[in-house]
Amino acid sequence: MTVILSCSSLIEYINAAQQAMGTDWPVVVVDRSHHAEPAEMKQVVKETIEGILSGRIPLDLDSSAAGQPNVSAEQSAVVDPADLTVLVAMGFCGGSWDHVSFPCRVVIPRTDDCISILLATDDQYIPNRKELGHLYLYESDPKDFSALHLLRDGGTADETYRGMSSEDLFRYWFGNYHAMDIIDTGLNPCYEVPYVEAAQKEADRINADLGYAQGSNRMMEKLVSGRWDDQFLVAEPGHVIKHSDFFD
Repeated sequence: MTVILSCSSLIEYINAAQQAMGTDWPVVVVDRSHHAEPAEMKQVVKETIEGILSGRIPLDLDSSAAGQPNVSAEQSAVVDPADLTVLVAMGFCGGSWDHVSFPCRVVIPRTDDCISILLATDDQYIPNRKELGHLYLYESDPKDFSALHLLRDGGTADETYRGMSSEDLFRYWFGNYHAMDIIDTGLNPCYEVPYVEAAQKEADRINADLGYAQGSNRMMEKLVSGRWDDQFLVAEPGHVIKHSDFFD
């Protein structure tokens, strides 16, 4: 049995990968907002996989195909861990996968985060493909642009930032960025005028130059189709996943 565990930031890309590869694995979505605290995301991931195994999170193929969290009213059967493979659509994400283990097989891209997943255009193992000083946009709808979500939230997601002035927060988060790149994944309308205008506004807010970076959905297609080479960690049951599994 195969299940996809996807960060909500990549659900569009997982759906596209499944369509391209002819797979229809059920998808369970975790909200990207948990990334604000890696420890929180780690706990959510743990509880989600436990919920799949226990049947507390039933797998509804129809709703997963639409990219929605697939939890139905009735509990499904308990899943034998030996029969389960979880395909993970996210990266290491600040330590969300550090020092965890599961009784089932887990397959994860060996990247630092989702941005590096979408910047991959070949089969080389490169855990961090981002350029120093660059922020990235990749969402299809400009309303979903996440590059400046910390500024929009006012730092409320992390107690560390509470009480800081907006000027200090701005310098702390964006002082080292000089460029904002739109990732051309082939799925986002990144050359259409409304999209570019919205991206330019984002760049202007942090005094960054707007540009493009070539990307693809290659890693997600490889993930769902079982082409797991050096770009992926295949953690067998009981394997303690560590930082060193992602970064040679």
